[in-house]
Amino acid sequence: MKETLDDQSRAELVKYRISRADETIKEAMLLTNEGYYNAAINRLYYACFYAVQALLVKNGISSASHAGVKTMLSLNFVSKGLLDVEYGKTFSRLFEIRHSGDYDDFAYCDQSMTDEYTPKAVDFINQIKELLYK
Repeated sequence: MKETLDDQSRAELVKYRISRADETIKEAMLLTNEGYYNAAINRLYYACFYAVQALLVKNGISSASHAGVKTMLSLNFVSKGLLDVEYGKTFSRLFEIRHSGDYDDFAYCDQSMTDEYTPKAVDFINQIKELLYK
């Protein structure tokens, strides 16, 4: 996001992105229940991505790409001890799986993968919310 936001606009954007994260987690669960595991993993990644975007916006940090968002999270929160390394690993792994699912031939996700990553994504978003609202 290139334009400068006033405090009210910044707060509204943070609220919107967290709302998108919460909605997208629900989408992932519905897709898992219907057996669409690749799509569910995609939604888990995006739920986390929206939460990270909220955190970056709140802190005046911008990035123009998914890889940049991942890097900014690591540099500004994980490496400074504000977010546990395990959460950084979860986000990075979901990034990799989502990227593979979108761009690689024969990418395959299954229920065991969604069973593993759904609670991790929920925990990740809850940690981001703690950082946002403390």
